[in-house]
Amino acid sequence: MTSIMIDKRYCGPPNSGNGGYVCGRLALHIPGGAEVTLRAPPPLGKRLDVVATHDGSWELRNGVTVVATGRAASVELTRLEKASFDEACAAELLTPIKTHEHPLPTCFVCGPARAQGDGLRIFAGPLVRQSQNASAVLAATWTPDPNLTAEDGFVAPEFLWSALDCPSGYASSHNSESGSFDRTPILLGRMSARIEARPRPGERCVITAWEAGRDGRKRVAEAAAFGEAGTLLAVARATWIAVDRKVQLGRDLSADTVTRSIKD
Repeated sequence: MTSIMIDKRYCGPPNSGNGGYVCGRLALHIPGGAEVTLRAPPPLGKRLDVVATHDGSWELRNGVTVVATGRAASVELTRLEKASFDEACAAELLTPIKTHEHPLPTCFVCGPARAQGDGLRIFAGPLVRQSQNASAVLAATWTPDPNLTAEDGFVAPEFLWSALDCPSGYASSHNSESGSFDRTPILLGRMSARIEARPRPGERCVITAWEAGRDGRKRVAEAAAFGEAGTLLAVARATWIAVDRKVQLGRDLSADTVTRSIKD
């Protein structure tokens, strides 16, 4: 049986793993596009079993608790938004979550308290130019650090999943009509992604994200990653769940807190 451990470096909330990173770790066992649903807060520093099920899907287990489930999936977006590196730099200056207001300042992906080279420090903000017929597009730059490199010399796949995670959360909370940002606490419930190519460390990448719909507590957003030459690296669709602040902080670790709003 294969097992993995989520190092505390890869936290989202202080006491649990970053959702995109954990989804990406499980997706390593699934060829092609994958859909991963988080069933319970991913614990840090514990040995988690990766189990193949009889129906061809996968489970990430903490003892008898199912932390996440994954399956092969076709991930096709009806919309794809691009931005130049300079446009993404300008968008970052408009990021709706300021450093002193960040709800999860130590998040591996978007936490401003993480040092360069430790966290990804991806701070998405709205593009100055916007489509008149669709939801707002957010963008951010990302230059992967060498410590994210896999054995083949490219950035490891789980970090692409990570990079697409938080920008989609920002997009799901952005109101394109008013330009305001909804500060309701949210957590990732499900993420689907397809990787086309992986960047090399030091490559100047751009992440874009946009809202794709809402239904009660559920918020759906999509995201894309592009390499330095504008090549599509990966696409993702994410379902976020509005939660109580104590749940977001990991103070309520009941297994169904987030996923009871996710329909299989």
